[in-house]
Amino acid sequence: MTVFLVIGGIGLVLLLASLVFGDIFESFDIGEGGFSGIAAGVGAVVFGASGVIALSSDLELVWAYVIGAGFAVLAGAVAQLTIKRLSDTEDAPPPPVDGAYGTTTATTGPQGGEVRLEGVRDLEARLAWADEEIAPGTRVVVIGVSGSRVHVRAV
Repeated sequence: MTVFLVIGGIGLVLLLASLVFGDIFESFDIGEGGFSGIAAGVGAVVFGASGVIALSSDLELVWAYVIGAGFAVLAGAVAQLTIKRLSDTEDAPPPPVDGAYGTTTATTGPQGGEVRLEGVRDLEARLAWADEEIAPGTRVVVIGVSGSRVHVRAV
């Protein structure tokens, strides 16, 4: 029973580490999309838990290993498939806005303001700031980005 508890505990540590610090195996470049530390952790936890359950049901040790391994492979595969499907549905990064042109919709200066950018699909209007005060309706160009805010100057 100790083997199942140790492997299950290692799986739990791996699972928690992958959830807190990001996927541990992504830096190893294993496969296309790789092997997930979360899926490995799930498999190890399920191996340990199902082995303990099998032993506490008075099954022989060999059956506990067979049941544990079977459920671990199944759970790991389902977790890996789910993670792969979720990663395939991630949105593409927003298009770069450096150099984009637009028009101020409010007075924009060092304290802030707002611009409407042309040809940018993710947001029509953005919070903005400028080194000098710019009147509403002035044509501007983006010279920098900080988060979702843009740094602009009059054209």
